[in-house]
Amino acid sequence: MHENRTTYPEKKTRMYCSIQEMSTKYKSMALIRLEKVRASQILELKKKLKGDVEFVSIKNRVVVHALEKLALPGIEKMLRELTGQCMLVFSNMSPFRLNLLLAKNKTMVAARGGDVASIDVVVAARNTGIAPGPMLTEFKDAGIPTKIDQGTIWIAKDTTPAKKGDIINEKLASMLGKLDIKPIEASISLYTAMEDGINYTQEELVVDLDHITDMIAASHQEAVNLSVETGYATPDTILPILAKASTAARSLSIESGYMTQETQNDILFKAHNQALSIIKDTDYTPN
Repeated sequence: MHENRTTYPEKKTRMYCSIQEMSTKYKSMALIRLEKVRASQILELKKKLKGDVEFVSIKNRVVVHALEKLALPGIEKMLRELTGQCMLVFSNMSPFRLNLLLAKNKTMVAARGGDVASIDVVVAARNTGIAPGPMLTEFKDAGIPTKIDQGTIWIAKDTTPAKKGDIINEKLASMLGKLDIKPIEASISLYTAMEDGINYTQEELVVDLDHITDMIAASHQEAVNLSVETGYATPDTILPILAKASTAARSLSIESGYMTQETQNDILFKAHNQALSIIKDTDYTPN
């Protein structure tokens, strides 16, 4: 029979207290799946977003115990997604803005066998600092010309062993890693998030900025058109409304023959043309 546990490792105790503190300190909490995320990506984001976003490595059971005790609105649904290797993210910005920020802050990482090149992989001519040996075969297999000089391998000329969209095999990935060439663009997205008791799925957190921008622009134009057509003046529409009213008043003055300084020439010109038309239709010849 197992006795109830009364003491816990210090690391888990700190994690438990930290998660409870941040869950009440920050407005939003999100979850990241780490299956396809590399440690270098997280480290880079921690540096860039320090002070705005907290990334917390977790033990799932500790998180469950810590958050269940708080009984936050909507937390049950989020805890159901807590499977596999995960990381918690805390911030005061909305989950949508946070997800956009993470997508914007892409990092270049080393390639692994089977990765698809995000850019043209260019290996510049230079001294690699690598001693001659098995690497010569790897360079040859990749189609990169080399030479031996001063006891090291030199790349003879700029070479592109893989184009954007090409699959990088394991041998090429290994060679690029030794040359510190990072051809894979990687970003992190939120798997699920919670704010003010509302849960958001991964799909709901994806925002198409171009589409939304077009929608806002179209809605703004429709609002301006409605304001101008109805004569509802605003700072943005007063000038078009006055211009429309001026055009309508001018047309009415000309059509009705009501002379003003601005329309008398147009009225006389119109009357002249009408007189010429009558003369032409009646075959009248003035003396």
